[in-house]
Amino acid sequence: MSDEEKNTIRQLTRLQRRVLGTLMEKGFTTPDQYPMTVKGAMTGCNQKSNRDPVTEYSEAEVADALEQLRQLGLVGEVFTDGGRSARYRHYMRHKFDFSESQHAIICELLLRGRQQPGELRTRASRMVRIESQEQLKSDLQSLADKGFVQSNGALERRGVEVDHTFYLPKENMKMAAGNFVDDEPATVPAAEPPAARAVASSSPVSGSSSATASAAARTDESLMFALNAQFDQMKRQVEILQNAVDTIRQRLDRIERELGMG
Repeated sequence: MSDEEKNTIRQLTRLQRRVLGTLMEKGFTTPDQYPMTVKGAMTGCNQKSNRDPVTEYSEAEVADALEQLRQLGLVGEVFTDGGRSARYRHYMRHKFDFSESQHAIICELLLRGRQQPGELRTRASRMVRIESQEQLKSDLQSLADKGFVQSNGALERRGVEVDHTFYLPKENMKMAAGNFVDDEPATVPAAEPPAARAVASSSPVSGSSSATASAAARTDESLMFALNAQFDQMKRQVEILQNAVDTIRQRLDRIERELGMG
């Protein structure tokens, strides 16, 4: 498969992302249970550890997602010797030119969404060892340059968060710039002319006004930071609710098809 055919898939549904991330994770961490059956993939999708949000997808829903991923070339159906059930494996390495550590990073982001680089490195290192934060930042920057990772600030900033970009447009999950008040670099004030220093030293009211304005500015920054954090939390709650609505809709669609109403 040529390089021109790689890195072309840019959007996946919530369920497709969860199923694909599960196949990738199990391929790395439990190779004796991989490739996976539909039931195994369903259990992996719904496990309560290392998943956000925790889901309750049905076996039929996971089977549908596997078929959709198969049509995209991201998953293949295989039959093992003596196996009575079809098993599935992912073909991410065929479709993307990521390194092994970048595959692990994308896998974790598909399973948990946005997170800080420190925790991302810890989780991804369960699958592929990432030697340092510098290596992680290099991998993240390469993925960002290719358009598969986004962040709410420079990767060097303390408290920055990163996420994948496989969301559908309607999910509105483009990350907004964060407010990193706590680690803004200190600035050296420009030298004041003698006349200005004289006025300032002889005017206590002016100094008091300056201190008040500075305190007000810090208050505004703290308020903005709190509002941004609250907004991010609300977006995550909306995503969880949307995920539940999508699950209900998929189940209703399947019931209608089974009843011949679709």
